Amino acid sequence: MGPQELAAWLRLLLTPGVGADSARKLLTAFGLPEAVFEQPRTALETVVGKKRADALGNVPDGLPGAVAQLQEWLASDNHHLLTLADPRFPQGLLEMADPPLLIHVLGDLTTLDHPQRLAIVGSRNPTPQGEANARQFAQTLSEAGVCVVSGLALGVDGAAHEGALAGGSPTIAVVGTGLDRVYPQRHRDLAHRIAGQGAIVSEYPLGTPALSENFPRRNRIIAGLSQGTLVVEAAVRSGSLITARLAAEQGREVFAIPGSIHSPQARGCHALIRQGAKLVESAQDILEDLRLDVAAQAPVPAPAAAPDDNLLKALGHDPVSLDVLQARTGLDTATLQARLLELELEGHVGRLPGGLLQRIGTS
Repeated sequence: MGPQELAAWLRLLLTPGVGADSARKLLTAFGLPEAVFEQPRTALETVVGKKRADALGNVPDGLPGAVAQLQEWLASDNHHLLTLADPRFPQGLLEMADPPLLIHVLGDLTTLDHPQRLAIVGSRNPTPQGEANARQFAQTLSEAGVCVVSGLALGVDGAAHEGALAGGSPTIAVVGTGLDRVYPQRHRDLAHRIAGQGAIVSEYPLGTPALSENFPRRNRIIAGLSQGTLVVEAAVRSGSLITARLAAEQGREVFAIPGSIHSPQARGCHALIRQGAKLVESAQDILEDLRLDVAAQAPVPAPAAAPDDNLLKALGHDPVSLDVLQARTGLDTATLQARLLELELEGHVGRLPGGLLQRIGTS
């Protein structure tokens, strides 16, 4: 893409008050952005109205600097910019009602065309079991050759990316900032590894900070890049349910993992299941439903035998307080605390807010 064409795309994107909907109308009416800015004001007004036509007549402040910054960023081999007019633009995004005008990609561009892509999303504050489920499902799917798509957020997203990286297949992170920034900061190393084994995608210009309104919008790209969406844990009102709704609207499959009836983080998944999402208990359920190629799936090692089977049996699979557990086992406080600590260090037990405990995995 030459400097003039790049400048025209950025000008269309950055013109105050125009917005993506009006930009797409202009592109439909006149073709490429360079052609849009060659139109007389009266022609623009017939498509987007007087106010927006006036705005299009002015060059946005900072446009030359934005063009220079983007050109410098694109000088790296693994930095890419795809516009709606680019034949490499992902087909799944083109099929959306509101595709982004352009996307920035950091990493391997071919990852966007991976034949098997599944979104895994969920709570930023999952239970220990929810976080373990996200990692385990993602790793098993990745070992089967599936590219996991998520949002690089804390909690389920981060665990899904970690599991995908461990499984060996590419993973895609769709973010709500410019690609010259990493949010959250604690995922800087994770983002670096994703870019080396997949791709990070953003529709936002370089320099865009972490703004709350950007994250719900990026969810439509997560759904659009995926053949289906798995919700691991989610409250009734959460961004994960937005992603699931968008996936369903685009004709993609929605899967949900059920949880404890006592856990607020399970209620979103239960609501999705009531609305028609497919209940899944294993990654194999998803592979079979999407008819994905499972021939390459690596065997999943059986979990190691867990110590203290009686204590784990007393824990059950719902969150439980120390007092209730003591009543179930009859153990004195010191002995119970010591055994719980051992199980926690070995990854069999997790602690929840409010002093509750929860068994993790199938141990």
